[in-house]
Amino acid sequence: MTGMAAASRGRPQRVSMQEHMAIDVSPGPIRPIHLISDYFPHFYPFAEPAQRAPGPRAAVTPAISSAPQPQSDPEPEGDSDDSTALGTLEFTLLFDADNSALHCTAHRAKGLKPPASGSVDTYVKANLLPGASKASQLRTRTVRGTRGPVWEETLTYHGFTRQDAGRKTLRLCVCEDPRLRRRRRAPPLGELRVPLRKLVPNRARSFDVCLEKRRLTKRPKSLDTARGMSLYEEEEVEAEAAGEERGRILLSLCYSSQRGGLLVGVLRCAHLAPMDANGYSDPFVRLFLHPNVGKKSKYKTSVRKKTLNPEFNEEFFYAGPREELAQKTLLVTVWDYDLATADDFIGGVQLSGRASGECQQHWRECLSHSDRRLELWHPLDGAPLQLSD
Repeated sequence: MTGMAAASRGRPQRVSMQEHMAIDVSPGPIRPIHLISDYFPHFYPFAEPAQRAPGPRAAVTPAISSAPQPQSDPEPEGDSDDSTALGTLEFTLLFDADNSALHCTAHRAKGLKPPASGSVDTYVKANLLPGASKASQLRTRTVRGTRGPVWEETLTYHGFTRQDAGRKTLRLCVCEDPRLRRRRRAPPLGELRVPLRKLVPNRARSFDVCLEKRRLTKRPKSLDTARGMSLYEEEEVEAEAAGEERGRILLSLCYSSQRGGLLVGVLRCAHLAPMDANGYSDPFVRLFLHPNVGKKSKYKTSVRKKTLNPEFNEEFFYAGPREELAQKTLLVTVWDYDLATADDFIGGVQLSGRASGECQQHWRECLSHSDRRLELWHPLDGAPLQLSD
């Protein structure tokens, strides 16, 4: 037998045409295989039991050391392009219901895959959808020269209510900073979206999520696209819902027994509708106590330039007894300042005992308790407010 084996090694092995079509091309001695399906369990899962069953030529099988064995695929099918290939993002969300705020802490990213090889300069951009993209856009600082950046930075959305949590989605993008590379704006390296309806108020929740490709949406047919313009646009500009939401304002009311009048605090606005061509506004707030006449009934804040989330922290005083103030109406309006033309109306809200909902409740509770400061967010109405005599 030893001599026959040595003689067979000296002669070239004869291979039939059928066996030639099934040659194993992996490194090692060229040997015929039995079933092509043994090498493709993903496409022929029914071949697995046939492999276990001993066949008439089973003695040759152990000699094929390079043949892969059928096994279950540990990763889901087709996820290499849209998930792990783009990297992961670690972040924490906290819905602070007591202060009407949403806190998003961007911790770090891992395994980023930039379009070109090498290190990247990256930051995280956040948007609340639906809504005007620039009104809800926040971003972290840029971390330079690494594919595993660490930010440890918290982005805060003020004026975030329980109603927002039920219908809003947070969009997070990992973007490459084009300013540091002196090149045009590049698409995001990856993005992800988190529905906020599952957040538990006042309880932080951590995420470690795979990034996905940027989503594109078709431009509306009503838009006349110029030649060469893309038929698709980023979904962040989907927010023609900006016409539905004019923004909101945080007001504080306090009846001061020592001064004998009402203190009105204009604290801040959030998610204002953009009124200028650059996508922003130059907002300021006007106050008017009706039916008072004269300058003592009208106030306005300073102007905040190029922002949709201004912070004012200004306070105004209206003198008068509590019973008299209860019969009046406080009109609060937000405007976009224009230098050469008339100011643009963004939205307004009126507080009085004849109002409805939280506007009435805020007004009555303030006048029924002395020396107690009450803060509340109010949505802005885009229609001009009408006052009755």
